[in-house]
Amino acid sequence: MEVIELPQTELRETELRQTELRQTRQLQVGDTLVNASGRAYEVTGVARIGRGIRVQYVSDDGRAGRFTAAPEAVSRVRVGSTSRVA
Repeated sequence: MEVIELPQTELRETELRQTELRQTRQLQVGDTLVNASGRAYEVTGVARIGRGIRVQYVSDDGRAGRFTAAPEAVSRVRVGSTSRVA
């Protein structure tokens, strides 16, 4: 039986190597979140809500969204995508 590797699989492995895991409390505006299928979401807002943290984001296709997570929850963030606040 012959195994064929798809180019898409190689792309996902490359993207995963360029990401790191961060706790929600470490996220900043400008960070790029990456989901398990490789889609990217840019963080546009981070706010403390009670004991949780609300993260607002925009997807590659321009759709806005948000989620609320515990401060110690882990997110996959693209390496080198940190905001530059003066």
